This record gives sequence, C-alpha cells and structure tokens, in this order.
Amino acid sequence: MSKRLFIDRRTCLKGVGAALALPLLDGMGWAETTGGPASKPPVRLGFMYMPHGVIMDQFWPADAASFLAAPPPALESLRPVIDQCLLMKGISGVPISPFNGAPHALELSTWLTATLPDPDKRDEVSIAISADQIAANYVGAFTTLPSLELATMPQTWKENQEGLNEAYYSHCSFRSPTQAVPAEINPRNVLKRLFNKQDQRGGGNASTEMSSLDRNMLDLVLGGARELRRTLSVPDQRKLDEYLDSVRSVERRIAAIEMRQKEAALEKAGVRPSRRRDSDSPPIEIKIPEGDRRSEYMQVMCDLSVLAFQTDTTRVCTYIGSTPNGVSYPELGFNDQHHSQTHHNHQAEKVRKVAAITAFNIEQFAYMVKKMHSLREGDGTLLDNCIMMWGSGLEDGNKHTRENLPFILAGRGGGSINTGRFLPDVKGNQGDLLTTLLTCAGIPLDRPVGIATKQITEIASSA
Repeated sequence: MSKRLFIDRRTCLKGVGAALALPLLDGMGWAETTGGPASKPPVRLGFMYMPHGVIMDQFWPADAASFLAAPPPALESLRPVIDQCLLMKGISGVPISPFNGAPHALELSTWLTATLPDPDKRDEVSIAISADQIAANYVGAFTTLPSLELATMPQTWKENQEGLNEAYYSHCSFRSPTQAVPAEINPRNVLKRLFNKQDQRGGGNASTEMSSLDRNMLDLVLGGARELRRTLSVPDQRKLDEYLDSVRSVERRIAAIEMRQKEAALEKAGVRPSRRRDSDSPPIEIKIPEGDRRSEYMQVMCDLSVLAFQTDTTRVCTYIGSTPNGVSYPELGFNDQHHSQTHHNHQAEKVRKVAAITAFNIEQFAYMVKKMHSLREGDGTLLDNCIMMWGSGLEDGNKHTRENLPFILAGRGGGSINTGRFLPDVKGNQGDLLTTLLTCAGIPLDRPVGIATKQITEIASSA
C-alpha cells in the first residue's frame, strides 16, 4: 500500500504581499497535536443576532410534531435545512433588575455574557467575558484569527438608559469584563483580515488601503495552487477548485457593491453614468441604516463568515445583524424603524411589519446555514462541524419580556447536538444554553457562563 501524503493544516498559498488560507482538505491532519488523519474536523461556533424579539405566534411551532413538516412562517426560509436545526422554547434571559429602565442597553450586552453590568460602575464597561471570547481563548491559538466579529451597522448608538455605558447598546462580545470587542462592518476590511491582502505599492504595509479588487488577489497565488494541486487526491483537487471559485465569487460581489456605491454617489451629484439607461432603476446604495439592500450586504458578510470557517482561519464568529435602534428595512417595502414597530400594541399593520423583519433576518441566517450544508468537509458537511446560533435578547419587543427568548441552533457540532427537533418545554436560562454550547464544542470551562446553574442535556438527547 502506498504511503499517503499529508500536508500541514496551516499550509497556505503565498504570493508577493498576499497569503491565502486553504480549505480543510482530506490530506490534512485535523488535530494540532496527536489526532492525525483519523481525527475529526474541528467544531466552529457562530452567533448571529437580531434585536427586539419576535412575533411569538409567527415564530414558535404549534407542536413538536409539526416542526419539520410545517415550520412556522418566521422559519419558512429554513425549510430546506430544518432537519439540521434545533428549536427550544423555555430559555429565559437575564433578569435586568436593578436596570429595569434599560431593556435595550441590556438585550445585546447580556446575550453572550448572561451577566448584568456592575451596578456600581454604570458609566464604565464592567460586565463579564462573553461566551464567544471564552471559546476564542481556548481555540484561538490554533487559528490565524482567534475570533471574528462582524456587524451590519456602526457600533456608535448612544442612549441614556440608566446611565449605562454606550458600549452596552451595540456590543455583544467582551474580551474581558472591561473590554468590549469592536466589530467590523466593511466587507473589504474583513476580506483583508482573512486573507492578508496587502497593497504592494505600500511596501506591504497592512494599514495601506487595498488596491482595487479588479486586481484579483488570487492571481498572486494561482501558481502555488497549481503546484499544490498536483500533490492532492482527486476529491481534494475538486475541493480546492470549489474553494478558489468561492473566494473569487465573494470578491466579485464586494466589487459590485462598491461599484454601485460609486454610481449612486455620481447620480446624487447629477452625473449619470453613460452605460445606464434612463429607464433603469437607480443603483442600490449600500448605506447603513437607510437606503440599502441589506440582504445583499448581509449575505456577503455571511459568505465571509463561511470562508473563515471553511479555511479554519477562525473557529469563532459573531455577527450583529442590526442594533437596537435606528434600523429600517426599505427593502421590505416600508421605511418604519424596527424599534418603533415592535411597540405595536397588537395593531395588525405593525405586527405584520415586525413579522416581516424577523423573517428577513432569519432568511439571512438560513442563507448562511444552507451554504454551510452544501460544503463538504471530512465525512460530512461544514455545517455538521459547526454550532450556529441565531437569536435575540428579547422575547417580545412590545413588552420587553425575556421569559422565552427565541433561539435557533443549526449544525450538529461534530455529533454533539441532535437536530431536527423542536423542544417546547425546555427549563433553563441563557447562561445554561451558552454553557451547554461551549461544552458541545469541546471548550473546557472552569465555571458556568453567567447565571448558568446547569447544562441543557436535551440538546444532545435523542428523546
């Protein structure tokens, strides 16, 4: 029997001023130490957030039996991968007393910390390390980036609720009890971080503005890819080709967004690009929070998250889909702000708009989950080796309740999670859930997360 060639997991394609991480190939040893070729792929953790809760009768299934056959309206976009999902009702949030006047300051900041800020240091950041950063501290040494933090909007919202520090309104990741982790909102910058793309005219200085994406990054490394390809098995050759195509696709989409931004700016200045017709719709301007086609923007960010996991550039990612205030969704046909509509007092039109916003955000999560499910990895798919959590820090934005926080889990976590189920009566809190997910991902804990008192064993149970 011929001896099979294995290459180091950290192998990357290199060119002048550029380095491109590879996808995890069959010819790589998954483990960093002793696992070798028989080891399992690593488990990744992803968190995606939406504020203000949901319309409950649009989100929760009627019963466990109907979950797979007839998902509720809010989850319709997940139907193709509903068997890869786990839904749990009964996860309570962190009680916010003595901060009862700060529901929005605490819906995001407690989401991954399961902890209240220090009431004696309200104007400072003083809370707890978040679950994603606990994971990053353990697995971050094995990857180029310990974690990746993304957001759709700038993290600059200010509101004086209970005198709390403004960081609580727009951050979910905390590297330490006193340090909020900023999130990146520019896809171009995310691409640069992931693939170390540098402008050679700047002498290789990473801080120099990247050259145009028209100068394709992959042109610098294709020679190395051809050399590597000769050493790979046929399945790994196919996986490498698919991966390079996906990187190119993301670059093209970012370039297209930027081109439309430039065209929109020209039209605002009274200059109409000659290649456009008068009958054409105006170019879409990607501007947060108003006037954007947010689905395209969010899908690019989701693609970047998938690539980061696929290349093992990081194993921990958070994405704040929107922040508590100032967000509107003109793509859905109305300009009302999300926050104002959540105080609907059961008015049918406002309820309809909140339901549409919720379905839209879940649709972006579904886009990412379906893409992960389509990518092969090891003996299964990339999604099989991920734990993806979508959720909100409020149950009902109309009343600011937290008794049944909406959470969706997707992915089997390397076999640690039993999906394809709705658990209608889970007894636990936000900290219990986070503690359980970290444990499922193989993260050792010296203490529970936040207010946790136990693990939610039903996640892994087949009952």
